[in-house]
Amino acid sequence: MNGTNYLSWTKNQHVPIYCGSCWAQGTTSSIADRFNIHFPGVSYTPVGLSAQAVVNCHTGGDCSGGEPDSVYEWAFVHGIPHSSCEQYTAHNSPSNGDCGAMDQCKDCTWPPCPIGKTCQDKCWATDYKKYYVSAYYGVRGATQMMAELNQNGPISCGIEASAPFEQNYNSGIWRQYIKDPELNHEIAVVGYGTDSETGEKYWIGRNSWGTFWGEFGFFKVPHGPASINMGIQTDCVAGMPDYEQHP
Repeated sequence: MNGTNYLSWTKNQHVPIYCGSCWAQGTTSSIADRFNIHFPGVSYTPVGLSAQAVVNCHTGGDCSGGEPDSVYEWAFVHGIPHSSCEQYTAHNSPSNGDCGAMDQCKDCTWPPCPIGKTCQDKCWATDYKKYYVSAYYGVRGATQMMAELNQNGPISCGIEASAPFEQNYNSGIWRQYIKDPELNHEIAVVGYGTDSETGEKYWIGRNSWGTFWGEFGFFKVPHGPASINMGIQTDCVAGMPDYEQHP
């Protein structure tokens, strides 16, 4: 926006192994982006929030899938740690969602861990800054989505991510007819635009499949009925970033 990039970095939920953590990725990236928008200059680098901590704590699910709304609820009640607190491993936590202090933010020391060992006895929980939302709410339909994007920034939305979309999308506006989309994947909607040649309006989405996918990790789908845009306008969530916890 006006020469400034407010987005956190694009991630890949599928490495080092497959993990169905899209519900944690699309939400944490959208919330992080809003911190960068609403609190410019507070951090030395763009804010990024830990999807792994969200998975560790089963705030909405695990590597088998989950509910994006619950991530916003967790951010409202507990706050989410920075991405530097927990490296993304694409695994469920060994504590099975108990959400202890080590599941949220930790540090480790020498020596390097031998292959096949966890070496958690060389690690300890650390204090950390918490990133909250002061409110969270549903958004749907083109009018609400555009207003929310204009006023507050990225939102997280569900789509039906089909095999052709995952395997064949490279660039441009993706068009695929799906009569009744079944939302199975969470992404971030970061903006919208109009094609300069055709005048077609489109949404700009950010995926969590790496920068080698699509347009450096981003994609476009048209405005319109759910059947032509994988249902992207059907079910979205947004939250207002805050560094303070609200009762």
